[in-house]
Amino acid sequence: MALVTGGAGALGAATGLRLARAGSRVVLVDVDGDGAERAAERITAQTSLPVIGRKADVTAEADVERLIAEIAAEHGRLDQLVNAAGRNARGGFAEMREDWDQVVAVNLWGPALLCHAAADLMGRHGGAIVNIGSRTWLSGGPAAYAASKAGLVGLTRALAVELGPRGITVNAVAPSMVITPFTRRDRSDAEFAAIVERHEAMSAVPGLASAEDVANAVAFLASPEARFITGEVLHVAGGAQLAPRP
Repeated sequence: MALVTGGAGALGAATGLRLARAGSRVVLVDVDGDGAERAAERITAQTSLPVIGRKADVTAEADVERLIAEIAAEHGRLDQLVNAAGRNARGGFAEMREDWDQVVAVNLWGPALLCHAAADLMGRHGGAIVNIGSRTWLSGGPAAYAASKAGLVGLTRALAVELGPRGITVNAVAPSMVITPFTRRDRSDAEFAAIVERHEAMSAVPGLASAEDVANAVAFLASPEARFITGEVLHVAGGAQLAPRP
């Protein structure tokens, strides 16, 4: 049984599809419940597998506890948790105050709540947690976003140590630029083209990562093949996590 947050978004939906194709029963969760249901319906249409879409706010403790309780009652287990819900604020440090709490709540507090609520259920059989980070934890970026993603790496490593004895691995996937509605939002065509060009120039491998590239990395870390890997950050960045090319 797999739970993927941010299921209405490109990365969450791609991850849900990849896990479903690997044999997991998938629940997609998003604060946009209708979007999660539509994504689940698309995956079901492609795979003929019963993917579920549900509404939940990952920053609300009551929503998270209800969600995990429903999964426990309906399925009796949770094997994979993917924290893919994300929020960004693109302003500079001077303008970031009003966005700070929302960004940190979704990107860091939400995964912490999910991991805390899911640990007992996952610990009955063992399992895998994969947190979706960002290359910005190394490179920097918008202050609230980069700080939250760096914090997510710290959370990943702390939980890897704490939950390992219960048979739960905890890892992070850190993508570079992926062209999605999330990264394109509120940007003009010219502005977005310039951003894409800049990120392509940073990559040692031609092009940019796709949502499917990220989903493949998540699926590996969530699979039995990665059973002895924990506390790691897997960059899906074409080498852009290294110093930019001159």
